[in-house]
Amino acid sequence: MNRRRTWVLLAVVLITAVFALIETPVRGLWPPVAALAVIIVTRHALFGLLAGGFAGAILIAGGNPVAAFGDLFAAHLWPSLQSSWKIGAIIFTLLLGGFDAILEAGGGFASLMGRIAGHGGDSSRLSSRNLETGAAGLGILCFFDGLANSMVVGRVSRDLADRAGTARVKLAYIVDSTSSAVACIAFVSTWIAFQLSMINEAYLLAGRSVNPYEVFLESLPYNFYCWFTLVLLFASIRQRFHPGPMARFVAEALAAETDGDVAPVQTEKAAANPMTALAPLGILMASFFVFFVALGSPRPIFPLSRDKVVAAFGSDSGPLVLVLASVVAVLAAGLMFPSRQGGRLKPVVLAFGSGVRTMVGPIFILLAAWIMSSVIGELGTATLISRLATETNTLALMPSLTFLTGAAISFATGTSWGTMGLLFPLAVPAAAAMGAPDSFLAVIVAAVFSGAVFGDHCSPFSDTTIVTSISCGVEPHDHVRTQIPYALITAAAAVGIGFLPAGLGFPAIVSLIIGTAILLMLPRLVGKR
Repeated sequence: MNRRRTWVLLAVVLITAVFALIETPVRGLWPPVAALAVIIVTRHALFGLLAGGFAGAILIAGGNPVAAFGDLFAAHLWPSLQSSWKIGAIIFTLLLGGFDAILEAGGGFASLMGRIAGHGGDSSRLSSRNLETGAAGLGILCFFDGLANSMVVGRVSRDLADRAGTARVKLAYIVDSTSSAVACIAFVSTWIAFQLSMINEAYLLAGRSVNPYEVFLESLPYNFYCWFTLVLLFASIRQRFHPGPMARFVAEALAAETDGDVAPVQTEKAAANPMTALAPLGILMASFFVFFVALGSPRPIFPLSRDKVVAAFGSDSGPLVLVLASVVAVLAAGLMFPSRQGGRLKPVVLAFGSGVRTMVGPIFILLAAWIMSSVIGELGTATLISRLATETNTLALMPSLTFLTGAAISFATGTSWGTMGLLFPLAVPAAAAMGAPDSFLAVIVAAVFSGAVFGDHCSPFSDTTIVTSISCGVEPHDHVRTQIPYALITAAAAVGIGFLPAGLGFPAIVSLIIGTAILLMLPRLVGKR
């Protein structure tokens, strides 16, 4: 493996040197391509992200690898660490790792999920189908933030998935499908303020005055990728639809079980009180809302209104809220931890420390992803791809091209918010310049949202994808390659059944009904995998 990595790195450096000598606009595409190639060959996310980032840094430094190596940390990593959001994300990830370890050690989730996923009424045995349904339901309940969703649901479900015969990559697919897709269509979330600000800016550039929240609500039925993601997830769980590489992982997980579908649960954890997990998790969710409102809403706080809640979630208090909420949740989990022989403090401290340690390695992957994002931003990779959005004179094709362009940008860069920030000022004014009415612009808004979520759903460079892999205990490479077939099926449905008809004036509800019916019938049409 070390020899293979050496050869791959040499190949990346040589091709990068060629691009450094040849001034061509398409060289901005090389870093994400190089990173993806290295990840595929080595199956190592950290190595691939660093290789892609180093390749981009070489291009920026004019072909000087020595200067590029220094810039990799001084010009790309260090500025990223000046962001309070990213520092907050690191601290939150470490604390939440300890929090989840306490919940797991207490056994509350094992007991709860054991009851939800009980096979034939026997809570001591787990049904993989019911466990997957429970994980999806928990993911939808964690609607407030995609990253928190990915961390919480994966961490508390992965050991139970092993016992139920559910492949961890299947669990990762479930977790990822209920993270960004749910946060993007939630009325109140950590996304909503950014979404509204982008809508407002885009309409101002188009010369039209509008209520951003009304546009957001109007765009919801047209957010086909997010809705179809949830529909296909349901079909995958209830009808056992496993396209592509997922089928092999699922078969291996089932083959490892004596009964093929169920597995015994550890009796000590199965007997634990579910409230030892439910109460701290409820406190965590409540803390997000309370701290956001207390620290971020305009004064006076009361009487509380929708506008104040929206403003609170869009305030710059987010990083502090993440840390404070996780601290409160850790304290609650410690207090709710079942008292055992030797007391409560020692096992809580040991569990917390173990959980924090498991997050140290993954934090390096996040740092590498931020380096990659900075390099890509300086090279203008997203701008290069975004030109596709306005290269048409046919208004009916704008929603489809906007979605496809957003999907390409978000997959190549791994940032949904960056994709929104880039496409909104381009796509909405372009459509308005072609005479699109306000109702049609809402379709364009939805297409931007859908395209941005596509990358969060399956890009190897996305924070959500990486955190999901970490929380579910799978290699990012395996998660990406098992996730992509589902994402492509959903994207095809979003374009063929959603955005193309919407561009021609078809009602969204008709497309949603037809698309839902087709996706639910898909397992029978192509056969179970």
